[in-house]
Amino acid sequence: MYEVVEIPCGARLAAKCKPCAERNRRLRIQQIREGWHLADEPAVRPDRPGEDALDLVKTRAHLEFDRAAVHYQPMTPDERVEQLAELDARIAEVDEVLAETDLRGHLTPKERDDRPRRARSTKRRHDSPDLPRLPVDPRTVGRSFQGKAGQTYRPSMLVTLTLDSHEQVHSHMRRGAYVVPCACGERHHPHDPKLGTPVDPAAYDYRRAALDAIHFARVLDRWWQNLRRAAGWNVQYAGAIELQRRLAPHAHFAVRGTLPRRLVNQVAAATYHQVWWPPFDEFVYTVDRPPIWSADLGGYVDPATGETLPTWGEALDALEDPDARPAYVARLGRVDARGIAQGSKDAERSIRYVTKYVTKDLTEHAPANSATQKAHADRLHAELAVLPCSPTCANWLLYGVQPDRAKPGLVPGRCTGKVHQRATLGFTGRRVLVSRQWSGKTLADHRADNRVWIRAALGGDAEQEATPDEKDRYRFELARPEDPDVLPLEHRILRTVSERIRWRAQVRTLSATVPTQQAA
Repeated sequence: MYEVVEIPCGARLAAKCKPCAERNRRLRIQQIREGWHLADEPAVRPDRPGEDALDLVKTRAHLEFDRAAVHYQPMTPDERVEQLAELDARIAEVDEVLAETDLRGHLTPKERDDRPRRARSTKRRHDSPDLPRLPVDPRTVGRSFQGKAGQTYRPSMLVTLTLDSHEQVHSHMRRGAYVVPCACGERHHPHDPKLGTPVDPAAYDYRRAALDAIHFARVLDRWWQNLRRAAGWNVQYAGAIELQRRLAPHAHFAVRGTLPRRLVNQVAAATYHQVWWPPFDEFVYTVDRPPIWSADLGGYVDPATGETLPTWGEALDALEDPDARPAYVARLGRVDARGIAQGSKDAERSIRYVTKYVTKDLTEHAPANSATQKAHADRLHAELAVLPCSPTCANWLLYGVQPDRAKPGLVPGRCTGKVHQRATLGFTGRRVLVSRQWSGKTLADHRADNRVWIRAALGGDAEQEATPDEKDRYRFELARPEDPDVLPLEHRILRTVSERIRWRAQVRTLSATVPTQQAA
């Protein structure tokens, strides 16, 4: 007997699957709501790995030990290379099996790099203000306040982090009923085709705008490190990245607990990220006439003189000079922080504000609807196309440096990295950022809580799990559209719609009998 079971695709973008994307957004709303105003420390109880997983870890450890032993055991170079290749193949097989288990994280880096790591000084820049550095208390719950009537208040914060200005842009701002004049002197309406575009395109710093977008994720990481050290406790956050009308990324975060606004602004002013790459402020070659690959020399050479370009390691060696400066310094701009009371309308409104655009692609937040906005997006994308995105980017050839692990076939201006794609406009980090101790649960844990609630509403045993005998009763296989038992897509959609309507009606009827603490 066969039965076709429809499985959600799990897409996170509405452009791919709107129902699955909306389901994921509601799950994020639940996650933020549960962790925002916690009164007690979240209980983080990771599941103990099974014996099979532990045996795999032991096997992986033995293989790593054997690989290290090969380097100092007496043998010929050819034998050493052969044994290392054999061990690397076995390690790759074990890593693939480990990736299918419930273990979180990685035992080792994804790529093995035996080269010595370069260390940089952590001394703060002279042009940045100093920050207070306190011992970080492991607590994650903010302060509580006692009211006159004896009630306890535990407010939290909504923080918006924005990049610095790259020049004045057309904007629409209201103060009550009053529309603030733009920098151009006009008062724009909310749908003016000029909004987000530079007032003076010739003076707009597109290069800095592109570099800030590329390194925005690193700046955010540094911001949270600085904030925790300055506050003296383990501040927790949950938020999302959006795109402003000027096509610059900015972030909205729900922050548990409150901090002095003066301290928040001080941390924002002192947060920066230094990019220690070879200089890339001037072009040495053009896209039309880039360096060429020399098979004899095993690297890229000047097309006119045949001189070999400096390798990536040689270019980094030049940065060991004590007077060397970073290639770029990314900084935060304006920060907006306001308090949010627990259980208020502002709290629910802020949660939906943070998750407003998580179902949309990044560039869908600020669509280019006019010729001026399209020209602005094209100019920014053109700048991103020739900037380096990583040490292995092909665009390094334009600046007279061979990329890390250079290989034949690299074409400057056509790097396949996500940074250079029009759908990202430079930002390639995670769109949704949730700290580890926000609610003490992953999205899978929240889904499990919802399943427990549904079982309780339908009168089932929340703790009941399928027994081994029941699991062996069924066999699942992937259905294909050409299978005879699979109905056409239109019929399956109609059947699924009816099924969901019946489920919702059944849950509404029985949910009134579920205890409050169990339904929460």
